[in-house]
Amino acid sequence: MSNGDTTRYSIGELARRTGLAVRTIRFYADEGIVPPTDRSPSGYRRYDEDAAARLDLVRTLRDLGIDLPTIRRILDRETTLPEVAELHARAIEAQLGMLRQRLAVLRAVAKRGASVEETDLMHRLAQLSDAERRSIISDFVEEVFAGLDANPALVAMMRAAMPELPEEPTVEQVEAWVELGELAQDPDFRAAVRRMAEYQAAERAAGDTTGLHHELTQAVREQVGRALTDGLAPDSPAGAAVLDPLTAQYAQVFARPDDTELRHWLLRRLDVAGDPRTERYWQLLSIVNGWPVPESLAPVMAWLAAALRAALTA
Repeated sequence: MSNGDTTRYSIGELARRTGLAVRTIRFYADEGIVPPTDRSPSGYRRYDEDAAARLDLVRTLRDLGIDLPTIRRILDRETTLPEVAELHARAIEAQLGMLRQRLAVLRAVAKRGASVEETDLMHRLAQLSDAERRSIISDFVEEVFAGLDANPALVAMMRAAMPELPEEPTVEQVEAWVELGELAQDPDFRAAVRRMAEYQAAERAAGDTTGLHHELTQAVREQVGRALTDGLAPDSPAGAAVLDPLTAQYAQVFARPDDTELRHWLLRRLDVAGDPRTERYWQLLSIVNGWPVPESLAPVMAWLAAALRAALTA
């Protein structure tokens, strides 16, 4: 090696300077990525400071996982290093997200003591992209409502409510997504929701243009909730006193007479909507997305149905 502006490194010296193997430097030279500056009188390859710096850059980029064709474009100024760095940073972020999800899956497996089959399913479902997760739910919604004039407010709500598993999901979120993915693909559940949609379509064909009835549902929750807290039996006189004002509210909302026919209609409505998996669907979706989990209406609606049956058989 000489001094001054004509400093040259032999390939062995360059290997010691960079920590790269001689065969690696030769490979980069043969590929034209870091060609030698010149050759010694005896024909050995020699490299100047620019070549050494170029080789340092190649090593750094390779350590970052950037492929050789891209490195060549950077060195040949066909693309800029900041552009490549931005793309690579995005790729690393995606990899980190996948690793976090795998970690959550492993923690869920450890917590549940899952079998090999369950572990495989959890891994496959958790590895889906956001678009693939949304596709599973979208397919479910579109299939169960296809060709039916069901409650448009409900259909719009279900289409909008898509699972968004975070990059660092909790064990509970992974478990909820796995259960939700299984539920949305379950033919029996799809058939049950389809029956609900058909019932809604029939009601709309008969003139029902009401929406989601949030206020009515809240009234039932509050009044029946108090009855449950007070320990009132649905078939008792006190239970009947709770039922009567509720059927009056239903009659007003749906513009129907408050009579025996209304109570039969309401009982049928509760039976159609009473599949506990429907409520579970929304609970799971809320857990996955980090939303407040809705309080179960099952005990309330079961009490109301029992009160209706008691009134109809009295």
